Amino acid sequence: MSEKRLFSGIQPSGPIHLGNYLGAIKQWVEYQHDWDAYFSVVDLHALVARPGVKDLRERTLDTLAMLIAIGIDPKSATLFVQSDVPAHSELAWIMNCFTSIGQLSRMTQYKEKSETQGETAGLFNYPVLQAADIALYNAEVVPVGDDQLQHLELAREIVRSLNSYAGKEILVEPKPLLNKSSRIMALNNPEKKMSKSVSGSAIGLLDSEDEVARVIKRAVTDSDPNSSTPSGALKNLFTILESVSDVQTIAKFEEMRVGGHLRYSELKEQLIDDVVAFLRPIQQTYKTLRADTGALNEIRLQGAKKAEVVASDTLQKVKSALGLN
Repeated sequence: MSEKRLFSGIQPSGPIHLGNYLGAIKQWVEYQHDWDAYFSVVDLHALVARPGVKDLRERTLDTLAMLIAIGIDPKSATLFVQSDVPAHSELAWIMNCFTSIGQLSRMTQYKEKSETQGETAGLFNYPVLQAADIALYNAEVVPVGDDQLQHLELAREIVRSLNSYAGKEILVEPKPLLNKSSRIMALNNPEKKMSKSVSGSAIGLLDSEDEVARVIKRAVTDSDPNSSTPSGALKNLFTILESVSDVQTIAKFEEMRVGGHLRYSELKEQLIDDVVAFLRPIQQTYKTLRADTGALNEIRLQGAKKAEVVASDTLQKVKSALGLN
């Protein structure tokens, strides 16, 4: 394992879907063997949307269990819940003092999300807490998609500002690790990202066989699957096929497409079979983990202890450099 450190987080905002997995979390499973990886269930970020108290508590454990079921090994990576490490909130406040209103006002995600979540201070300052999440662990790289580069660049700016004020480098300036995976788009609208809050858009990792079949059968398609220029809808279906099927199956359907005799009904039936088979072991492991809350909470506790050691050390160095202790 590399000594270089990596950080990434996921909100417990609802069921994890196939787009989440193939677009990001699948890479986490690979990264944990190549990096000193820190993965967090970022429940403080989820609070911005003000979910119900019980919902947030349950979803946090749901997400923790699902990450393990997918393949995150708490013995290989540091897996923890954000709010279990108080240093996140304290460093976020300190970093707020080195962030301008102008910098935050330029964040495009705030402009987009405020339309549905309201103009709260939590949403406005969301990128600063993200910066603190990363900086606490002196992460050298952060896996990001194109839509997250702006927030990471802000984190780099805040770190530079704080280091400059302190007169020395106390925090590491993180670099992006661009996700190389293909993005899975909404099945009912391939121009948008998958979303479990939109009916027909996504395949949840806990969806039943009937639910998987319903969503795939209703997936948007164009009139000609054998066009010389594949549509976004067809490309999306093939991206899923390439992610869950074996090499022979992928080659067969690609040959059918190129040869001009591909039928959507056959492709969708194959997708249903292969997606269900892909999800089955994940669901079985998840149900076993989620049924034993005591064991899951012990994993959570141990993860917090591991994260706390590094986070507390970083926070104390920052406070000392700024005259706060």
